Formats: sequence, structure tokens, C-alpha cells
Amino acid sequence: MKVEEILKTKAKLSIHKKVLINLQLTSAQASNEMMCLLKNYGISVPQFNVLRILRGQGNKPANLSTIQDRMVNKMSNTTRLVDKLIDKKLADRCICEENRRKVEILITQEGLNLLKELDPKVEESEKEATKNLSKQELEQLNGLLEKLRS
Repeated sequence: MKVEEILKTKAKLSIHKKVLINLQLTSAQASNEMMCLLKNYGISVPQFNVLRILRGQGNKPANLSTIQDRMVNKMSNTTRLVDKLIDKKLADRCICEENRRKVEILITQEGLNLLKELDPKVEESEKEATKNLSKQELEQLNGLLEKLRS
């Protein structure tokens, strides 16, 4: 059954509930599409998120706390995600020179190469997912979603 059919059959639902159901369904659909794309490259959506955070640091390492703060999904186990990326040689762990107890994470050249390969595919997937909306509608929706979270 399509989302529209589900929401129509639940006519007694409040508009608030319908909006939140639509948000959850849309989020799940977008997450599933991204998961399918990334699965072909052997990484998960949260691992992809960590790689993008690390790339955004430039040549500066990030500690686990910084990565956790910037994660889209705050429920992710950052230590486990980083360990998996290190095992795949997409990230590397180093000890902070000023504070030897502090562990810092850097993206490797392999990680950068993977992101470079994924960037156009992810962008195409994002365009495909939003193709039914005009640029103006996308800007309006983005503004409304930001307003909803504030």
C-alpha cells in the first residue's frame, strides 16, 4: 500500500500525525536508497557520514567527540564506526602529540578516493530522490524542515 493510501485510510489522524508519519516514511525511503547505493562500496550510511566529517576537517584530525557531535544519527556508536573504517583502511588513528591520552582520527587517501568516487553517485541519487520538486519547492521544504527542528 502506498503512503498516500495509508494516510487516506487513516482519515481520523490529525494533520500533525500525518505530517510526522510522512516525515518518517520519507526519511526511511531516503535512508534505504542511500543504504543500497553505499552497500555496493562496502560501507554503511553512518560510516559514510564519518568519512565526510573527516574529509571536512581537511588535514586536521578529529577526535571521537567531534565526530559524534557532527553525526546525523546521534545514536551511532562512533568508536565502532571508526574501528570499522580503520579496518577498511579508510581512516587512521593517531595519538595527539599534546595529550597522549587523546586519540585522533584522520581520513586516509583511500577514504578520500572512495568519497571522490561516491560524490557524483550520491549527488545523482539525491537529485533523483527530489526530482518531483521544483527548486523553489525544495527551498521552501528545506526552510520548513529547519523551522520544524528549531
